[in-house]
Amino acid sequence: MKRFALLTTLVTAVLTLVLPFVGGGGPALGAAASATAAEIRVPVFASPVARAARATVQISVPGIDAIVSRAAHTADYLKTDTEHLGQKPVPVPVVVVPPAPPAPPASRTVSGHRATPSAASGTAERRAAAVATGSGCPGSAGGGGSAPGRTSGGGVAGTTSGDIQSFSAAYNAIRAANCLPSIPAGNFRYDSCMEQRLFWMAEDPSTDPMSAWGHLGSVRSDGVPSVGCDGNLAGGTGNTGATVAQKWWDSAPHRLSLYKPSYAGGTGGVCIYFAMTHGGIPNEPHSFTRAAARWGGC
Repeated sequence: MKRFALLTTLVTAVLTLVLPFVGGGGPALGAAASATAAEIRVPVFASPVARAARATVQISVPGIDAIVSRAAHTADYLKTDTEHLGQKPVPVPVVVVPPAPPAPPASRTVSGHRATPSAASGTAERRAAAVATGSGCPGSAGGGGSAPGRTSGGGVAGTTSGDIQSFSAAYNAIRAANCLPSIPAGNFRYDSCMEQRLFWMAEDPSTDPMSAWGHLGSVRSDGVPSVGCDGNLAGGTGNTGATVAQKWWDSAPHRLSLYKPSYAGGTGGVCIYFAMTHGGIPNEPHSFTRAAARWGGC
């Protein structure tokens, strides 16, 4: 029994002292043990998915400056609706209303005829002068005159006494309304020479009433030469002696020619000559009139 125990002790000692020098078994008892990365072994899988799991995952964390810049860019983008820009409603346009034109200066009427207080007519200046002298504006002398009421060879009706009296009354009323002295009622005269030219116009066979209309130099459609005398002209459907008197005042060139607002002399020797026709060929009604008038000496 003692011999077996001694033998066991001897074998143990031999294994302990000799075996490290023979190989295998790892480091000696007094050596430091270490495991390097090369010595680490992991299972090898046949599946590609399993192999991908071995890949190293790198997580990149952005810096503070990058985060702030990205946030600012996002805010700017959200301010611009690029996707729905074409769907935005168009604002209602603002309508700018132009200012109303200034009202014309007030005018007064005498027997229904206008006064024209404008620089061209000189009415305002004449009124101011009349007020300054205390004399006031002169009144109207009324109308007068007579005419034979003859008919042309083509059947056109000529000037009547009613025509010239209507004209003269309106003419003097307009002068009074504009602070001008009247023409004596007896100084309105029928003018057969101007009437002859009006007949020549009215007997133009053209259906165009403007065919021969105009001052000396106008021509008729049938080539008949002009006859008669010229004057200030007016006319149209529904005109009377009174309406043509107002038309001539309202037209600056005719006002200067027929009313002569700047004339400073006496009116006792002034005569106003007048003529009017009614209708025309081939189909003008009696209400279609042509008129002529002129300022002259008596």
